[in-house]
Amino acid sequence: MADKQKKKKNEEEMVEEFVEKVEETPEEKKKEPAEENQEMVSVPLKDYADQLEELDDLRKKVDEFSAGWQRERADFSNYRKRMTRDQEFQRSSSRIEIIRKYLDVHDDLERALKNVPEEVKQTDWTGGIRLIDQKLRNVLESEGVQRIPAEEQEFDPNLHEAISHEENPDFKSEEIIEVVQQGYTLGDRVVRPARVRVAK
Repeated sequence: MADKQKKKKNEEEMVEEFVEKVEETPEEKKKEPAEENQEMVSVPLKDYADQLEELDDLRKKVDEFSAGWQRERADFSNYRKRMTRDQEFQRSSSRIEIIRKYLDVHDDLERALKNVPEEVKQTDWTGGIRLIDQKLRNVLESEGVQRIPAEEQEFDPNLHEAISHEENPDFKSEEIIEVVQQGYTLGDRVVRPARVRVAK
């Protein structure tokens, strides 16, 4: 008899629990898990203000570091460009120095050919010297070396070097009378200015 009463009591408790679950509103069901996961933390107002101030300081430092990094990156990029430009200029300068030495040889050959004695002008030997001079001229032209126009041109201090200024009725003032030594350029750089006599 006691077992039957106990069993009946258990069944009644189970029914009550089931009824309570069924009668729960959807809002209550939704609130429970959220309320279980939420934890309330109380922080003193002064500590909260200190944390905000520290956060602002950290943000400022991040901005400073970022700006500094950007400046360093730009400086390094400019440095690389400058180094590349300087190296190119150095290579070009070395090339010009070598070309100047060849031009001195070319000048000597031209002077020699202008002063060939009459008795050897038509010989094979003189013809061979002319071929050597022509070959040297072709080599210089293939390297991009160009002669500076000077004959009967107006004097330009960027391209010409005046060795004298002379009165000459056949030429206008600042007009070149004679080229004493030919000048040459390599690209936009003057390898050697033309040495000239200029009319006053």
